[in-house]
Parts: sequence; C-alpha cells; structure tokens
Amino acid sequence: MAGKILIIGACGQIGTELTLKLRENYGNEQVVASDIREGNEELMQSGPFETIDATDGRLIETVIDKYKVSEVYLMAAMLSATAEKAPMKAWNLNMDSLFHILNLAKDKKIKKVFWPSSIAVFGPTTPKEQTPQTTIMEPSTVYGISKQTGERWCKYYHDKYGVDVRSMRYPGIISYKTLPGGGTTDYAIEIFHEALKNKTYTSFLSENTSLPMMYMNDAIKATIDIMEAPTETIRVRSSYNLSALSFTPKILAEAIKKEIPDFKIDYAPDFRQEIAGTWPSSIDDSQAREDWRWEHDFDLQSVVKEMLAGVKAQFAAKI
Repeated sequence: MAGKILIIGACGQIGTELTLKLRENYGNEQVVASDIREGNEELMQSGPFETIDATDGRLIETVIDKYKVSEVYLMAAMLSATAEKAPMKAWNLNMDSLFHILNLAKDKKIKKVFWPSSIAVFGPTTPKEQTPQTTIMEPSTVYGISKQTGERWCKYYHDKYGVDVRSMRYPGIISYKTLPGGGTTDYAIEIFHEALKNKTYTSFLSENTSLPMMYMNDAIKATIDIMEAPTETIRVRSSYNLSALSFTPKILAEAIKKEIPDFKIDYAPDFRQEIAGTWPSSIDDSQAREDWRWEHDFDLQSVVKEMLAGVKAQFAAKI
C-alpha cells in the first residue's frame, strides 16, 4: 500500500474497532484516526489522531496532504434514531462529508474510498423477506434518505470520474466494545448489559420485529475484504447488500436464556418501532458473496456467548 489510510469518524461504534483492526493489519503509523472528539484510550495511544469535523473539507484535505493519505474510510454519520430528532443537521453531516471525499478522489488526491450505506435505504414498499440487491427503495427516514442519495452519488462519481468508491449496506451491528450511537437496532446491544446487570430488559421494539443483524467482527471483516478486493471484482458501485443474521427481540431473548435461564424480557415499543417497521426482515447478499467472496463467521448463539463474555469482563474491570 503506497499511502496511508485515513478514517473519518474513527471514534464511533464501527470506526473504533475498524481503526484498531486496520492498525493491526497494516501497522499503527499507517492508519490515521480522526473524529470531532477523542476516542478511547487504546485508539488514542495506538497511532496518529487528528481532530476533524467531517463537514470541513479544507481541514480534511490538509490532513490528507500532511500524511500522504491514499485511502479514506468515511465512517462519520448521524444514525437513524438520532437523525429523526435533528433532520437538517443529519442531512448536512451525512451529505457534505461524502461530497468532500468524493471530490478529493475525483481530483486524484486519494485513490480509494470506503463509504458505508445501510439497510435504512429500503422503505415500507421494499420486499421485506430476502430483500434483493436491486429493488424498490423509498426510505422514510432522514438517515435512509441521505444514504440512498449517497449511493446514487457514489455510482455517479465512479461512472463519470472513475472514482474507486466501495460501499455496503450495513445491517444492525452488535458489539460490546463501543456503546451504540443512536440506532434503531441498539436494543440488541443494550439487552446484554441489562441481562447481566438486572436479568431483565424492556425492549423498545416489539417481540416479533425481525431485522438483519451482524456481529462487529464480521462487519469489520467485510469492510476490509471489500477494500482489499481487486477493482475488477467490484461490480456494484452504489452499495452491496450485506447480511449474516436475522432475528427478533424474542428470538434473541431465548438465545440469552440458554446462557442465563432466569433472564426475562418485556416490550414497550417507542418511536423506533415505526422506523424498524420500514426496514427489511432479511437480506439477500448473494452478489457480495459472488463478487468478492463475502462470508460471515458468527451465528446467533456464538454472538450471544461472545457478547455476554465481553460485557461481563467490562463489568469486572469497573469493580
């Protein structure tokens, strides 16, 4: 790899673990982390860090020049539940940051871009079961609208200017290392903390709301795999469907009960239920599996065991 990697939004839920994995793979000094705020101790001490507002194009360009960056992972975004509370702020952050990076790539300042999309691009008219790669997309949330718009611009910049931009539609991501950041799938992280602390959890989604999910390790693997894939294998330049698991709060609770028999769950759906109702129940990601050989490693019960062990270790460390 000729130049360095810059991660914008490195202190978020995915950004933190992606930064550490890339540093492990390529060397600490090769991976520059950046965010509007500082991250955890491990991230801050393991390699270079720059304070960047993702909407400040001039500052981003300065940092790219300073470190001779060749690849950018643009992870900064305002997520679904948070974005509904501040629509214009979310739109400006999600879109301005993308345009800055696409334009820098168009001007040959950087060679390769990763930009994450989301299952939020789909909407209430999308087929819910095994949602196809190419299908009806009528998102009804600010986050989904911005991600769908971003997908079209990514394809446009690739087709028109030859920008090597790669993207995938993340499902809900499950991790114990970083706290969730205001997404509709956050229940699938909160539930483990509450199961260990109180042996009870009140879900903000109804019991039979099935959503596509993925363990963080698989999400990081997919992100690095698509960026390392040969250019000619990337046939989708909007965004790839990506999938591993699909489950409901009830199914997840039953899997937790296998490890914690006296765990109990109840349900009090809030505004996030309406958002979840517009999303797919399961995803067809056969094109990603065919084009760049995507495979997931973690099934539901292995995710539950990993999460409980990880959260338990965190609790022990605080005592």
